Amino acid sequence: MTRTRRHFDASFKLQVVKMIKEQGLSVSQVCKDMDLGETNVRKWLKQYDDELTGQPGLGKPLTPEQQRIRQLEEENRRLRQDVEILKKASAFFARELK
Repeated sequence: MTRTRRHFDASFKLQVVKMIKEQGLSVSQVCKDMDLGETNVRKWLKQYDDELTGQPGLGKPLTPEQQRIRQLEEENRRLRQDVEILKKASAFFARELK
C-alpha cells in the first residue's frame, strides 16, 4: 500500500516544533502520536533553530518573523528590478532626445 504525500502548513509545523521544544516531548513520541515521519520533524526542528539564529533555513519559513523577512526580501528584489528597468529606459530616452 502506498502512502500519499501529505503537505503541512507552517503553523502546523511550528506547533509540532513547539511541542518538542517547550513541552519537552521526544521527537519519536510526537511522531508516533501524530503519525509523522521522524526525518521531516527533525528537519522542521533544524529549520526552526536556524531561523532563531537569523539564518534563512531551508524550505518555507516557520516563524512569522521569517515569513515576513522572506516577503520583504522578495518585494525588495522586485523593486530593485523595477529601478534597473527605469534606469535603462531613462538612458534610452535620453539618447533619443540628443
